[in-house]
Amino acid sequence: MKKTILFMLGLSMTVASCSGRKEKEETKENGFEYAVDRFADLQILRYQVPGFNALTLKQKQLLYHLSEAALMGRDILFDQNCRYNLAIRRTMEAIYTHYKGDRSAAEFKALETYLKRVWFSNGIHHHYAEDKFKPEFTPAFFVACVKALPSEAVSFLAEQTVDDFLKEITPVIFDPEVLPKRTVQSGDEDLIRASANHYYAGDLTQKEVEDFYTGMKDPNDSTPISYGLNSRLVKEDGVIKEKVWKVGGLYTEAIERIVAELEKAVPFVENDKQKAVIESLIDYYRTGDLRTFDTYAVLWVEDTNSDVDFVNGFTETYGDPLGMKASWESTVNFINKEATKRTKIISDNAQWFEDHSPIDNRFRKKEVKGVSAKVITVTMLGGDCYPSTPIGINLPNADWIRKDHGSKSVTIENITEAYDKASQGNGFSEEFVWSDAERELLKTYGFTTDNLHTDLHECLGHGSGITLPGVEPDALKAYASTLEEARADLFGLYYIADTKLVELGLLPDAEAYKAEYYKFMMNGLQTQLVRIELGKNIEEAHMRNRQLIARWVFEKGKAEKIVELKQHDGKTYVVINDYEKLRRLFGELLKEVQRIKSEGDLDAGKKLVETYAVKVDQVLHREVLERYAKLDLAPYKGFVNPVMREVKNEKGEVVDITLDYSEGYANQMLRYSKTYSFLPTYNN
Repeated sequence: MKKTILFMLGLSMTVASCSGRKEKEETKENGFEYAVDRFADLQILRYQVPGFNALTLKQKQLLYHLSEAALMGRDILFDQNCRYNLAIRRTMEAIYTHYKGDRSAAEFKALETYLKRVWFSNGIHHHYAEDKFKPEFTPAFFVACVKALPSEAVSFLAEQTVDDFLKEITPVIFDPEVLPKRTVQSGDEDLIRASANHYYAGDLTQKEVEDFYTGMKDPNDSTPISYGLNSRLVKEDGVIKEKVWKVGGLYTEAIERIVAELEKAVPFVENDKQKAVIESLIDYYRTGDLRTFDTYAVLWVEDTNSDVDFVNGFTETYGDPLGMKASWESTVNFINKEATKRTKIISDNAQWFEDHSPIDNRFRKKEVKGVSAKVITVTMLGGDCYPSTPIGINLPNADWIRKDHGSKSVTIENITEAYDKASQGNGFSEEFVWSDAERELLKTYGFTTDNLHTDLHECLGHGSGITLPGVEPDALKAYASTLEEARADLFGLYYIADTKLVELGLLPDAEAYKAEYYKFMMNGLQTQLVRIELGKNIEEAHMRNRQLIARWVFEKGKAEKIVELKQHDGKTYVVINDYEKLRRLFGELLKEVQRIKSEGDLDAGKKLVETYAVKVDQVLHREVLERYAKLDLAPYKGFVNPVMREVKNEKGEVVDITLDYSEGYANQMLRYSKTYSFLPTYNN
């Protein structure tokens, strides 16, 4: 999945986050409270599902079972992120539930915050920064809490004694040298051994992994499968082999439940194509066959008439240092027909955009096939889409499917609307935006250009261009995700300034694009640094992409002062002096990134990322952190899901499906752990 992750911190599509009563007042509209919880560097929100009540009962029942399937795989992601995550989560939940001491005491509150962070990040490593959390409670407190638990509360330990468990798990939590980073995606070290994720096991080296998959590939295959996508690679007794995630294989306890809910969804499908999509996904889960996965992906991308849609499976490869193995994730949604008129205009003109792209003609698609785009209303988020949520999605990932069958893109507008509604009056704009002129731009056009850039990124950016024959799908290795996101962002940035968008009625006038340019450059050069701990590099692919673009055009435009970092009253601001020349630079970088992608030029891709995307200006970083701290804003946001319930009559027949928005963050997480937790504590 190519995902657009929310990047703005305090402007349109972001969230005001203060504390206490003021926060509730600022995040409430027409009786609906968007803010749910606030802790560490995070704020939890709710999203609404407008239009749900107008759906037919059959559509609601389809959404219900797809939504249940979206929750059944929750434990899979925890285990994928680190083999100790389930053990730590379950231990912390047991303490949180059974603790008899003073729950207002500092150490218990610190443990509570730690648990909430583990829930949010689906594990013990930060969801963006990738670093392991530093607990603010002591090992002695933790050990005492575990030993005080009743025996039934630690039943998940299976054959381990409590003492053996503590001996193994305490260093994982408290020792900063043990599994320090979830995924390492650059540098000269062995990326497999440096990463704490659970995609590989048995003391494998990066070379062994690369050699294993190189040996499997057929260089003459024009429709290659996504090697390694749905398996853990292990070395046991000196033998390297895959353990496939499927029914009867690894994670079968959860996958069987996913399949059961998908089967329950089949009677409520809207059409035969949708039925074929679900049934092919079931076949894939049962067999683990990646050719079957490709069949499913083709059927899915060609189903453009169904109102209800979903993603469910091993899809996204950001978490693998080599970009092959996919995390488990799910979204469930239905179409927003009015807003989709916007994306239909874009997809209907896909060939025009491809033909006029600033890239080399060798890398253009001669015939754009099957590009479809829509605006959706999400009803349930799961796995790697929860609680941290994408605002746009483009699928499938396989280049040959995109070339031969097309791609399907969505913008999740009820999520972007939730961000926007909760973002008013937080002081961010006054602190970081250069002048009233830019603030007025953002106020007038910001929400429109945010959504349009997402549309262009997903619908056209990821779907544009070709990979030359013979170039391996994983040729760019650890740098692939960053470069692919940069390619899609650059496509959107280049075209959002084109007069064609005004002609098509997608923008109100020729000035609107400047709002997106200013926000992107301010964020890429400066304000996204609030998400990074002082002294650290940038690790997450979307953040690397944004700094890569912003730093590259900043450096290339220095002589002409196209973009500047100016000082005023001791503070640094981004100033754009020439928007037209900035667009030219975006086009030049798009041309080069597309060449790197099309040719599989690993050396050039690595140089581009390592030069512009990773390192942080420490002086500017310190300043940004100090200014941001005064605003009392949370740099990361996530969501709780609505509770979806069946309503039955006296005969036991389902007569309606309802949504309940009242569930809190901790209550939802504990309920999910009780209701949707099927895997063993350790999945070897």
